[in-house]
Amino acid sequence: MDFEPTAEQQLLRDTVTQFLAARYDLEKSRAAARTGAGWQPQIWRAFAEEVGILGASLPESVGGFDGGAVETMIIAEALGGALVVEPYVDTVVVGAGLLRRAGGERAGKLLRGITSGEVVTAFAALEQDSGYDPARVATTARREGDSWVLDGTKIVVTSAPLATHLLVTGRTAAGLSLFVVDAGAAGLTLHPYRTIDERRAADVVLDGVRVPADALLGTEGAAEDSVRAAVDEAIAAIAAEAVGAMRRVLADTVDYAKQRQQFGVPIASFQVLQHRMVDMHLELEQSIAATYLVTLKLDADPATRSRAAAAAKATIGRAARFIGQHAVQLHGAMGMTEELPIGHYFKRLTAIQNEWGPVDHHIARYAALTRPAGVPADPVVLTTSQ
Repeated sequence: MDFEPTAEQQLLRDTVTQFLAARYDLEKSRAAARTGAGWQPQIWRAFAEEVGILGASLPESVGGFDGGAVETMIIAEALGGALVVEPYVDTVVVGAGLLRRAGGERAGKLLRGITSGEVVTAFAALEQDSGYDPARVATTARREGDSWVLDGTKIVVTSAPLATHLLVTGRTAAGLSLFVVDAGAAGLTLHPYRTIDERRAADVVLDGVRVPADALLGTEGAAEDSVRAAVDEAIAAIAAEAVGAMRRVLADTVDYAKQRQQFGVPIASFQVLQHRMVDMHLELEQSIAATYLVTLKLDADPATRSRAAAAAKATIGRAARFIGQHAVQLHGAMGMTEELPIGHYFKRLTAIQNEWGPVDHHIARYAALTRPAGVPADPVVLTTSQ
């Protein structure tokens, strides 16, 4: 199988990489992440207007370039290599994926806003008792006249403090449904915080939030398949992001080992450290293969897609921990300083290990998806507190 990108895909990779190298300064991005809004809106506008990556994988009908999963993978890997904190995955992958499947006039308008950089979305799905299953929802949505009224609490909603719109799951009489809620809606309360990897998230309380009838995205009670597909697409994107980050971490570690001297020679000459870096390289290569697999399986049937996503997330989670921890160790005490990029990448790789479920969760998920008929399921349920 040919894994080489097409000429257009290579041009996309080069364009994004060159833009980030010239315009995305790590020190400035960390400062922006810690203060004010927590991101750089001008960079987000440049993503839309100068580079066009916000619409690269979206349909031409909403101003996009009609790309697909491979284009998303290329962009996400480049963003991971530059440690970009702007909400590409939350908006362009998860948000746009849910809106595209829902269809309708309201969804189309929001998709055009995403392409232009005017709309930023956050996916409010997980709850205290949902574990890592986005379909286990206690939030309710009831119809009152021409409106829907939402009540419930969502936790760890990444990018919520930055979002113009929240995509909220709620249970109606017909089943799991999806709603769009303006960030300034009455009854909507955000409890924002900064995550370990310098991103913004919030716990969201919906207390009688009233939204118009067209806030329902898609068919009432039919959101589960769309939600599960969006989560698998998010896993594929953060896998690519992790690959970009791990490439940078490994390259920096090798360079440092060539420069750092001990006993009068570079530590890269020590065989035990050479073996360690080879092991890191092997973990990276396995992660690349798993990312290719899930990316190419996103359009497959749900069971095949979910197996590939579970395998990718388990592989990426293990590799992110191995590469991140050994990179810090090989850098010595410098690895945890604010001045050195390696510490910031380590934080992001640590967060990725648990984003959309940790390794153990996805190993159990993969086992369940491959379990022969008649074999009972494991009764253990992993929750967000474990």
